[in-house]
Amino acid sequence: MPLSCPLKLLGPPMTGGHDVDLLIVGAGPAGAAAAAAARDRGLSVLLVDRADFPRDKLCGGGLTQRALGVMTRVFALSPDPDRTLVTGHVRLMAGARLLGEVPDAPTLAMVMRRDLDAGLRAEALRRGAQATLARVEAVDPDAPSVTVAGGRTLRARVLIGADGAASRVARALHGRPPAMGFALEIEAPPRPGGIVDLDLTAAAAGYGWAFPKRESLTLGVGGLATKNPDLKAAMAAYALRHGTSAEGCKGAFLPAGRLQGGRGAVLLAGDAAGCADPVTGEGLAWAMESGALAGIAAADAIAKGRPGEAAAMHARAMRRIATELFRARLLARAFHHPLLNARFLNLIAASPRLQRRYLSLLAGDMDYADLGLGSLWRLARGLRAA
Repeated sequence: MPLSCPLKLLGPPMTGGHDVDLLIVGAGPAGAAAAAAARDRGLSVLLVDRADFPRDKLCGGGLTQRALGVMTRVFALSPDPDRTLVTGHVRLMAGARLLGEVPDAPTLAMVMRRDLDAGLRAEALRRGAQATLARVEAVDPDAPSVTVAGGRTLRARVLIGADGAASRVARALHGRPPAMGFALEIEAPPRPGGIVDLDLTAAAAGYGWAFPKRESLTLGVGGLATKNPDLKAAMAAYALRHGTSAEGCKGAFLPAGRLQGGRGAVLLAGDAAGCADPVTGEGLAWAMESGALAGIAAADAIAKGRPGEAAAMHARAMRRIATELFRARLLARAFHHPLLNARFLNLIAASPRLQRRYLSLLAGDMDYADLGLGSLWRLARGLRAA
């Protein structure tokens, strides 16, 4: 079974000067899904990540029904039941105000990301991918290639950037993204009850989350970085409401829900591509889905002898996700508008049906396409007139 290896153990370059068919920067869920899909189609695959697994990752760790479906389809895996807390009890809050409580919502499988990510990566390795521990210092999208710490350059027929919201690969293609999210999170002592708490006002243009786990309670707040100059204060207040301290909280950048694609033989997946829902904050399902589609596009392009068309193939496969994120951005813009937000919260509080629709969107039981652009526009107009 292939294992993580130091760079010196990699073999000589392939014919044509390539070290590998597919080079994937980032071995989280998106990168692991790309590797698994590509290995299923016969490509040689190298995963490059600066972190040794298992490693901690800032994330609520809630696997929706959509995410579980993708995980089963791509990896033929399900979460370890001994390490997973399954709950369908959700509370929607606006600070101390209870907007609604749904004890029979679509279930979420609450996991620790260090467990989830290590398991997905291990499955990609079991299928024949190789992995190496290295920090990427530079990216050449035209080669395509990456140069890692120590000076070695790795070349591939196709390169996938799955290296998070602050992706080096994405920056090499597009520069810095116009908008970024930022989040703070801490693991607090566990609490009984298994209730998921979503605070829709804990951060500007964002929200707060309290996700119960078997061994802890994951508390976090996140939102657009430009609208949250003092996110530490918001995190402290949110932790205090849950009877604990935010001391020792950790931060990370998040995608702002705006999809960005690849170019030529360079593809983007997961957070690097902006695959996070700006309304619900859910990102794991689209991370795995976009990664698998990237691996498939890479294999198809290489099989046709046209690796430079891989990004175009991936973009076509990503149209459904792109449409969903576009519709989600419309709804998020209306929800967070300063003239509409309070009215939106009142509407949620007054409508158990709307609460369930929100949770169905979160779970993947329904899509934004089911709402329709006309419905979103009418909703925004109705709120403005309310």
